[in-house]
Amino acid sequence: MGTDERDAGEPGGDAWDAVTERLTDALALAGVEEAVARRVLPPERVLEVAVPVRLDDGTVEVLTGWRVQHDTSRGPGKGGIRFHPDVTSREVMALAAEMTVKCAVVDIPFGGAKGGVRVDPTVLSPAELERVSRRYAYDIARLLGPDRDIPAPDVNTDERVMSWVMDTISMLEGRSVTGVVTGKPLPLGGSYGHVGATSTGVTICTKAACARLGIDLAGARAVVQGYGKVGAPLVYLLSSLGLRVVAVADVHGAAYNPAGLDPAALSEHVARNDTVAGFPAADPIGRDEVFEVACDVLIPAALGGVLTAPVAGRCSAKVVVEAANGPTTPAGDRVLAERGIAVVPDVLANAGGVVASYFEWAQSRQGYRWDPSTVSDRLHATMSEALEATWQRAAALGVSLRRAAFALGAERVAEATRLRGLFP
Repeated sequence: MGTDERDAGEPGGDAWDAVTERLTDALALAGVEEAVARRVLPPERVLEVAVPVRLDDGTVEVLTGWRVQHDTSRGPGKGGIRFHPDVTSREVMALAAEMTVKCAVVDIPFGGAKGGVRVDPTVLSPAELERVSRRYAYDIARLLGPDRDIPAPDVNTDERVMSWVMDTISMLEGRSVTGVVTGKPLPLGGSYGHVGATSTGVTICTKAACARLGIDLAGARAVVQGYGKVGAPLVYLLSSLGLRVVAVADVHGAAYNPAGLDPAALSEHVARNDTVAGFPAADPIGRDEVFEVACDVLIPAALGGVLTAPVAGRCSAKVVVEAANGPTTPAGDRVLAERGIAVVPDVLANAGGVVASYFEWAQSRQGYRWDPSTVSDRLHATMSEALEATWQRAAALGVSLRRAAFALGAERVAEATRLRGLFP
């Protein structure tokens, strides 16, 4: 199901409506005064750019791209760049707002930003992909900088794209600006532990949530929807905790084995076939059927908007840990709450990536690389502290973890907004 496939007529009918509904609720829950709340809700800047690119056959295609800075009261904007044929301005706005909350929940000195280009990168040659990346970086360069806005990889972008963005900005400024992006290769100032940090953070949250909910990890059943940069490592990490990953889905299909899927064998199959579909050591099921598989832990790790009210009504998990951005619609949230299914929200569960990005940014500013154990220890400490703070807030307010996380984040953003005052 794509990002914009929602329940017809449900409140929060698109990504921006969904996040503003949650943020409005959070600001009220945190008791933020109306004058400050009005400043926190809307994005500070929405830049839409034409991205002309010369294709290998000599023709010119004009793409559309966006960079949104939602809130920079706590620090420079932070958020990924995604290349996807379904990217919209409202989706990018919503993702930027979620980054605002996410950075505040894990208490790092960043605001929220996001970027995207409406393009299918799978049909581009490597040279075309580089030209798209560099032209887009040039078009949004006025917003970027280590003290202004720091992009990172997201859907269909990686360290190679970040290298091109960093080099483009460096060429424009006439100096090396390694801190303008995170998720870079190690030789260009990247950090140990950045690759896989989102999956690691999800695993930390899964382990802690299961402990709090009384779910024994040994033999507990997990389902992972999505087998990309986050979902694929999760199959290994969850299995290493003792969970049985019984079903995995991607865009082409799904594989199900009640005894548990072998992570290594599944990885080898995907390397050969570019899909989990057809995995010989599992039964084939429809990609949307994974939500109905009996399990203890469900981890949506693909695109947003998949857990709608009807899907949530069929979900059998005891806890949902959101590895994707915005996988649950507001209506889906209400159904899960009514059915007593706990949800560790995306603004907490998948924050490992932005925490690792913060560490990389700090190292770039210092000109000193941390050792892998330092990165790992600080990632675990930051994620654990954020989870504890969110769980305590949920208990104090008597609300869900999502409402508690948004309230915690909104409160911190509002405090920074209030302390900074209003210019002029």
